[in-house]
Amino acid sequence: MIGAERRERLIARLDDSGVIRLEESAAELGVSSMTVRRDLEALELEGVVVRVRGGAVATVKARSFTERQGVDDVAKTEIARKALDLMPTTGSIAVDASSTSGHLLAQFKPGATTDLVVATNSAHNHARARALRGTRAILVGGELEPHTESFVGPVACAAAAMLNYDRFFTSAAAADPEGGTSETIIEEAQVKREFVRAARETVLLINSAKLGRRAMAAALSWSQISIVVTELDPRDARLDVLRDLVEIR
Repeated sequence: MIGAERRERLIARLDDSGVIRLEESAAELGVSSMTVRRDLEALELEGVVVRVRGGAVATVKARSFTERQGVDDVAKTEIARKALDLMPTTGSIAVDASSTSGHLLAQFKPGATTDLVVATNSAHNHARARALRGTRAILVGGELEPHTESFVGPVACAAAAMLNYDRFFTSAAAADPEGGTSETIIEEAQVKREFVRAARETVLLINSAKLGRRAMAAALSWSQISIVVTELDPRDARLDVLRDLVEIR
């Protein structure tokens, strides 16, 4: 089997299961694990996969807020519903530029807050925060990232670090037990790290479909995250890999 055919088979496996396992693929293709490793290196250079221990996962692509907003809407709505109990009514919070955090803000009822400051690096989420009575919305400015429609760069990082937050609510492009969370855009990961440093606690709002995956830019370690909220029942076996790392809701 020539290299191009092997790589097509590997991509087909990736499309089916979302992951390529090194030893399993070597046995299936009848080649050495070193051969599959070289194929994965080639696919990584093409931007098709990201290599992880024991194999590779699909590359996560950057999408605009508008594109992300309508994806996995049921899961995001359930995540936001479960996270509402974690939202304070006074003090200050930060929310990232994710559509999942946008769902959380959208589920607040008018008048639910009494004196809450909400800082975000998203114009979309800033508009949602402004619609909440009793809330002071702060937009962290900077350079507009065209793919994610978030504000990033040195100005955004400096502004994010100027306040102290009771909680930072963030999603992620991907998360895995070994590497923590990751993002498609390096600058987006940088702003999130500044929010985390300034926050007393960080809450990760993440669709379970993103677990076990990696994007290009490393963002947060599990030691920086206090609570994970997914759409799954906290007892779901798919969350077992995270139980020793973080509180799950």
